[in-house]
Amino acid sequence: MSDVAVLPEPATPAFDRPGTLVPVVVFGLLALVPLAAPLGGEAYVMSFMTRVVVLALAALSLDLLIGYAGLVSFGHAAFLGIGAYAVGILSAEGVTDIVAQSAVALAVSAAFALVTGAVALRTEGVYLIMITLAFGQMMFFLASALAGYGGDDGMTLPGRSLVLGRDLLAGDRALYYVALAVLGTVYLGLRRLVASRFGRVLAGTRENATRMEAIGFAPFGYRLVAYAISGVVAGLAGVLLANQTGFVSPATMSWQRSGDLIFMAVLGGLGSLHGAILGTVAFLLAEEVLAHFTEHWRIVFGPFLILAVLFARGGLTGLFGRRA
Repeated sequence: MSDVAVLPEPATPAFDRPGTLVPVVVFGLLALVPLAAPLGGEAYVMSFMTRVVVLALAALSLDLLIGYAGLVSFGHAAFLGIGAYAVGILSAEGVTDIVAQSAVALAVSAAFALVTGAVALRTEGVYLIMITLAFGQMMFFLASALAGYGGDDGMTLPGRSLVLGRDLLAGDRALYYVALAVLGTVYLGLRRLVASRFGRVLAGTRENATRMEAIGFAPFGYRLVAYAISGVVAGLAGVLLANQTGFVSPATMSWQRSGDLIFMAVLGGLGSLHGAILGTVAFLLAEEVLAHFTEHWRIVFGPFLILAVLFARGGLTGLFGRRA
């Protein structure tokens, strides 16, 4: 019997089968946002939706880990911060081109993922959660100690990054469409990845790592590569986030931000990829609406998330899929 024959298919809901129109609808609606933005404060809408797209990219990277590899990282915001600080530090040193900034962000994110993953992935369950949290907090305090780059107060960027020497990201619409293009490209790439032999092995290690090892696969190596890919994607999101906010601070790496990313992925539906995008939209819209009524909006939002997890099995993708 060949090893390919025994590999399980990724346990994704029917809602995420190839050919579904849901991702097309989601990206189609996102592409129309700039056209509808003038109907209500354009600058505000574009800023908010750019943030949605960027954080959706980070949540998408986390969905690869949790939904397909079964690895819960509670320090994933560290990669987001690495990307953001790559932009901030390089801009302060006179390197303002986003190509160079992205290259540094991706390289550092990959190195950090490989080093920390080599340690963290030797554990499972709550131990993995605590180790990833510890590494995330380590980066948080490291960023806080960078007195030359704002320290605890963070640093304001002199402007948005250049693209090969040209100021193409100066407009809000341009930055939004670049972020959306990156999100779409990464989504398609990850979709191909999880449908490949590599993705099937990941699904197998999530279900039973011992059995996968018995038939000739090395679960640790596959998990480490998935962890590195996830970290690189989150680092890329950090590059875009720095350009969207124009500000970089250690708060980007906080454990609260890591928790938010987990909520986004779970709310949308783990193991569906586009569910992470839906979850990010729902999470940030709920946050925005509730914040208008009370500064303690998390007290209201917390029970809502609990109810969503208890009664909407499979998240928003599972809920919509059952109705469909």
